[in-house]
Amino acid sequence: MRNKKVDALIHQMENYSECWKQFSRYLNAARSKHFDQNDETQFLELKSLITQELELILAAVECSSPKKVEVHSLLGSAPSIRYLSELSEGALRGLENQWHKIYIAWQCNLGQLKVQQRQLQSHSILSSLLFRKKPA
Repeated sequence: MRNKKVDALIHQMENYSECWKQFSRYLNAARSKHFDQNDETQFLELKSLITQELELILAAVECSSPKKVEVHSLLGSAPSIRYLSELSEGALRGLENQWHKIYIAWQCNLGQLKVQQRQLQSHSILSSLLFRKKPA
């Protein structure tokens, strides 16, 4: 993979990570029962974005974890903030636990990409030092 592709994928994964952080904020809004219709609309848009970006990322890089079915399961378990706000505390904790496992898996994937990026950068620097044109 070229360095530009890895850089772009890292940027995409960092943005995706922010989406997952936002998902957690909506879980907290549900728990506190402080949300409005605008939050509901944004939550639905966020879930759409998470689903679409998942497909783009999985098409670009092989990830063993999280599995697509795990992400779909979590999103399917959270149809709306109102629905989440009506769950028992135990059920909400279960969703938070599921979210946390997925979030950590994405952070691992991002870390692996950053390792690859550094390896490509060091290889590029080494190549430029070894293959410099000598002055005539």
